[in-house]
Amino acid sequence: MSETAIFAGGCFWCMVQPFEAQPGIENVVSGYTGGHVANPTYAQVKAHETGHTEAVQITFDPAVISYAELVDIYWQQTDPTDAMGQFQDRGDNYRPVIYVNSPAQRATASASKQALAASGRFDAPIVTTIEDAAPFYPAEPEHQQFYARNPRRYAQEHAQRQAFVDAHWKE
Repeated sequence: MSETAIFAGGCFWCMVQPFEAQPGIENVVSGYTGGHVANPTYAQVKAHETGHTEAVQITFDPAVISYAELVDIYWQQTDPTDAMGQFQDRGDNYRPVIYVNSPAQRATASASKQALAASGRFDAPIVTTIEDAAPFYPAEPEHQQFYARNPRRYAQEHAQRQAFVDAHWKE
């Protein structure tokens, strides 16, 4: 039986491919969550009018890939020390959040966050929040599968993120 995970980590364009490339991933949808307006648009979210974050909703088979493995992948896509955006994407709509669907997800995410904080990998505190999942609204079609449909723009958007990942996660 499939489960879902929701992660916010800056622009959703850069959050799809790292998850979608994993075995056991059934679907990754770019969208908006955590706000106070039903069915927000990209323009509304980008203008900070709705309180939403850009996020990805991942449908996965837990018999193939665990939620803990997804959380580990998530950490390697974000700067967990930056509360007000990610890389070139600034503002509360780009803040890093792990949205949890259950007490088990909360326990897994919390333990993982504590382990990351204790690891010494980062000099600054881990500020990524763990929040209860809220309604998730899929983004407009042009924002789905952006990396595959716009490889040059994706490469430009992803470059700063990849440099950070390489500096902090490559052994």
